[in-house]
Amino acid sequence: MVRVSGLASGMDIDQIVSDLMKAERMPIDKMKKQKQTLEWQRDDYRSMNLLLSEFNNLAFNMTLQSSYSSKTVSSSDETKVKARATSSAGNASYTLSNVTMATAAQNISNGKISEGTIDPAKSLWEQKNLLGSAWSGKEVKQPDITISDDTKTAKLSKGAIFEGSLPSSIQVKNGESSQEFNIKTTGDPTLIGENDVFVNMNTGEMTFGSTLTNGSTVQGFTYKQNVLQFSITTYDSSGKATGDNADGSMSFEFDGSASLNTVLTQLSNSKVGISAFYDEGTDKVVFTRKDTGDLSKAGGAGGQKMVFSGAFLTNFLKLDTQKETGGTDAKFTLNGLETTRKSNTFTTGGVTYTLQNNFTGDVRVNVSNDTQKVFDTIKDFVTKYNELIEKINGKITEERDRNYQPLTDEEREKLTDKQAEQWDEKAKSGLLKGDSILSSGLNQMRSNWYASVSGVSGAFSQLTDIGISTSANYSDRGKLVIEGDGTKLKEAIEKDPQSVMDLFMKSGSTTSEKGIVRRLRDTITQTVSKVEQRAGRSTWTSEQFLLGRNLKSVNSQITSFESRLTQVEDRYYRQFTAMEKAIQNANAQSAQLSQYFS
Repeated sequence: MVRVSGLASGMDIDQIVSDLMKAERMPIDKMKKQKQTLEWQRDDYRSMNLLLSEFNNLAFNMTLQSSYSSKTVSSSDETKVKARATSSAGNASYTLSNVTMATAAQNISNGKISEGTIDPAKSLWEQKNLLGSAWSGKEVKQPDITISDDTKTAKLSKGAIFEGSLPSSIQVKNGESSQEFNIKTTGDPTLIGENDVFVNMNTGEMTFGSTLTNGSTVQGFTYKQNVLQFSITTYDSSGKATGDNADGSMSFEFDGSASLNTVLTQLSNSKVGISAFYDEGTDKVVFTRKDTGDLSKAGGAGGQKMVFSGAFLTNFLKLDTQKETGGTDAKFTLNGLETTRKSNTFTTGGVTYTLQNNFTGDVRVNVSNDTQKVFDTIKDFVTKYNELIEKINGKITEERDRNYQPLTDEEREKLTDKQAEQWDEKAKSGLLKGDSILSSGLNQMRSNWYASVSGVSGAFSQLTDIGISTSANYSDRGKLVIEGDGTKLKEAIEKDPQSVMDLFMKSGSTTSEKGIVRRLRDTITQTVSKVEQRAGRSTWTSEQFLLGRNLKSVNSQITSFESRLTQVEDRYYRQFTAMEKAIQNANAQSAQLSQYFS
């Protein structure tokens, strides 16, 4: 639509229409403020649900037996025996005596491996003469090598090449043409002919007598590489071999680039269960089982704990299976009972013992309830509950200041960022004041705490029985208080921990039979569900909750009204355009009449 400015009338038509539209836009501004209020209210509800859900997760931990059955353990001599207990351990005193600790099987080189000439950090292939017959030949299928730049060098995928395994020549193709290079492995690589290629047997580096152009291809071929291959067999506590091979052994393979340190480190990191190292002072290696005890083949009591196969282990490292120092089980007397274990750390009766030294005397281990830890757990739960109801009460008692409504874009532009932030803070206040869902949930939670638990077999059936009561200050709105310095609660935990546990976490088919925490979780779950029906979740569609449907309705009204406003604005412009044309015609007629009288 062509709009005419006020050339004929001298009026600012755009400004006049804009002022007229301000009045027309007042209803849509109210709709947008209503929309913003609904969105803030939705977000407030969801923030309350987040608080409830977080507390519900904490409450779940209070339904676990471990929260009420913590144990404390003391040892009369921790330099000899350390101990810890699970919640299932009984309160008792244990005596350990005549302790001989478990040892691990060990095998040490039966003599020097190199007379001190090996460098454990250098590649083994560089020191291949020291290893003698330990090497094996492994076939390597060398793929084609594509040359990316003009060069005289290329490299095979593997070094430590097996003597006599290379072909006599190598073919290099470049498009349709092909060139054959004769392989040289000895002599000076800088003195080879243009049709020769020198191959470094240690590294696999190839030096060609003439330049290979970009895009040419060195044809693949097969050769052998020198590798170290060996296997080790170890056994678990049941005497079963632990390796992946059919016979229970575990195979290892290393190429010549590996150093002795690398080999021993990878062995130590493997699941074969051995710690290995080389001692330069004695020129020997030491292999030690990581697990202690008599870990030998099933049915082979006193037999081998580690079985070695392969020349690298038996010839070079000089490990003789027959000369190992076998691992032994731990032996001790526990409350008069002589017994053994594979490990120096073992568990019995819910108590885990760790032997520290051999000794012949007595060490007493006492297990008792950890009253302080259980007290701290309950105290922390009460504190978190008080924080929860303080935040929810703050929301449902917050006053609504109706003098502050959400800002329109035009109103926001007139304020500074700080002013707009302060305005929004007041406009958001009191959106959940007196909310029936949250108020009902808080009332039910208070009832959950105060009602007695039926069917409790112990001494405590109400919260006040263990020294927890409601604050006498009305402004606290139902906060809980642990009486005094907590002495009554600690005495209850010490006197009858089972009854305290039942009071909080007892199961039951009816509400009165359930413990306090289980009641709370039921109430929270119901409250969260009701809030979700009103405010939804972030993953829900608008149709799935009340405020979402209200927002959708307001959005639809805004869209319809904006379409109507466009029509109203167009009508105003058409009217002013007609006026301008009429004035223009009148001016033209007036000018024409003036000519007749001039």
